[in-house]
Formats: sequence, C-alpha cells, structure tokens
Amino acid sequence: MLLDSWIQTARSLAASDLHAEPGMPLTVRVRGQLRMVGAPLPATVLSQAVRELLSDDDEAVFRERQSLDFSRTVGGVRCRLHVLRSARGVGLAVRLLTSFQASLRKLNLHPDLAKLVQHRHGLILLSGPTGSGKSSTLAALIQEINTTECRHIITVESPIEYAFASQKSLIRQREVGRDTPSFEQALLDALRENPDVLMIGEMRDPETMRLVLNAAETGHLVLATVHSSSVGEALARMVSAFPADVQNGMAAQLADALVAVIGQRLTVRGPGERLVPELEILLATTAARATIRQGQFGKIQSVLESGGLDGCWTLARYRDWLDRRTDFYVPTDHETEPPAELPPVPAGERAPLPTRKPSQQPEHGKVPRGEAGVLVLDDEDDPMAIVRALERRS
Repeated sequence: MLLDSWIQTARSLAASDLHAEPGMPLTVRVRGQLRMVGAPLPATVLSQAVRELLSDDDEAVFRERQSLDFSRTVGGVRCRLHVLRSARGVGLAVRLLTSFQASLRKLNLHPDLAKLVQHRHGLILLSGPTGSGKSSTLAALIQEINTTECRHIITVESPIEYAFASQKSLIRQREVGRDTPSFEQALLDALRENPDVLMIGEMRDPETMRLVLNAAETGHLVLATVHSSSVGEALARMVSAFPADVQNGMAAQLADALVAVIGQRLTVRGPGERLVPELEILLATTAARATIRQGQFGKIQSVLESGGLDGCWTLARYRDWLDRRTDFYVPTDHETEPPAELPPVPAGERAPLPTRKPSQQPEHGKVPRGEAGVLVLDDEDDPMAIVRALERRS
C-alpha cells in the first residue's frame, strides 16, 4: 500500500500525525510543530491510497458522509485514520499511535494515577484539547486494571485505537459504527452485560453524558473523555450540555458520582525531547463536591490550589514534579511488544480492495521495490526519494 511508505516516513521523523492533501506535500507533526516533506502529492496518488484502504461498505459510507473514521495497523504501526473530502479532493489525516502497549510508566505519567482506578465505582473524567494524548492515558489506565485486577472491562470507542489483550481482566471492545450503532446504544447494552469498568472514548451528547453518570452511580467505574482546556471547563461543559431547568440536578449528580477529573496537555521534556503529558488532577474532595454541586466552576482552580494535601495537582505542581524527574521512560528501536491486533472482522466488513496494478511505463530514478504496488523500504532508502518516485509512478 502507498500509505505504508508515508507512515514509515512519518515514523522515521518521530511524527505524531501525518496529513496528505492533494496538491500539497506530505505534512507531519513533530513535537507539536507541522513540517512539510517532499513535493506536492498528485490527487491520483491519494485516490489510489484511499482505494487500497477502503472496502466497498466503507466507500458507501464515505460517499454518504464525505468522511470516515477507523483504525488499523499500517506498515507495522497502529494508526487512527480519517478520510475526508476537502476543496482539493480526497485527503487523509493519520494519527500514529504508540507501537508499544500503553502504560503509566511508558507514557511517563505520575504513578499516583494508579490509585484512581482502584475505585470500584464512580466517574473518572479525562479532559484536554484534541491531540493532547487523552486516548493514550485512557489506555494506560485500562491496562493498569488489566494487569492488576480481575475485572470485566467494556470499552466503547469511535474508532478503537488501542487493542487490548486480556490478562487478569476480561476486556471487550466495541467500535461505534461497526459493533454498535451509537455510544448511547452501547451504554444501554453494557448495563446488561455485567461490567465492572466502562471506558467511553468520547461523550458527544447529553444522553450519553446522562447514561455515563447513571452508570457511575450504579456500581460501575466509568472512564470517559471530554474536550476542554481545563478541569473546570470540563465540568462546566458537562453540566451546560443539559437544559437549564435540569442543570442543578445534573451538577448534584456529577458531584456525587465523581472520582477525579484529569486535565491533560503535552509538552516536550526528558531525554530525546519526547512529548510528555502535563496534568492537573482534581480529586472529588469535600470542597470539590460542594463547588460542583453549587455550579461554581470558576472556583475550581482555587480548589485545586488548596487541595495539595488531599492529592490534587495543579499544573504548576505537576510541572515541578516533571522538572525534578530523572527516570523518564524512552522507548528504544528494539521494543519487543508489537501492537495488539483486533479480532478478525467478518467477511465483507472493511476487507481491503484488491491493489490496483502499477503502471508498466518505465520510471526514471529510484524505483520502489515490491509486488502489487507494496513498497519495501530498506534502512538505507531515502524516504523522500520514494515519495518522488511514487509521484512519477502516478
């Protein structure tokens, strides 16, 4: 697949994201900064890459929505892919996920986070802007339970990003659109499936939020994400999603169900200048519950600052801990843990289309090797030369 070579190029540059747009060079995000690599990509190259990715069913969904989300292992790298149509044509946005099993240690997170998942019920809310690593932190918390406790875990995601292998826990993963029609339906189903832990990839509407709160109050530990820039904004966003006449009741329910709110962003730190999460952590202390119940979300910051002895973390305190840290985990080039694979998808669902035969016209310069259009990159290969050859091939 053409995408294999692009993913390898992005991986060689230690990129977190890759963007492909007709008429533009490959664009990668490295340590939070965008970089353009190589010459502009012809629309035919992108069209071929997309055809190789999608099944007939996927193409039908894409034609209807003009966009499509899914996850897959491409070129040995677990990726979250988004196919979209823009003014220039069909493009790709790809998030490269870690090639090792996420864990608190490997993500350089504070070990105190392990205490949060020891709770038997309640809501752990993870907040942050897009691209702040929320999915990776969720995966690390689920893996912490998986390796230490015998619990039944159900995840609902869109799409599935990290595939878990059950260890001490039984883990069932459901993908919205493939395994269930919606987050709402998956939550209703889950309450009949005897779970101990629920992980909700994203809360997008009030009904999903209501079901999440109900599950957290009825004996389940629920982990969920919401887009926001701070823990106070995350709580305010949840409550304000409901009609005004029920917001006081929802604030009281949220205060009773809450275990903790984690606000996350990424910063460059440690050996190799890798992206490391910075956190602010609000625990459900008496002061925090009273502030939430009264809807005084503007006072959450003062609760954080005064709650250090109770285990709360402000960004300043967490940054100080990072500054003093000397044992940052740095993945090596010889990680022994391959990305986990999802169970086989039934026939007819997301089966890749047959690779189209490459052009038989003679090419000039470096020619990618391999059969049926699949590139085989050697260590000495120049990724940009491969991209230029692909452009000539198209």
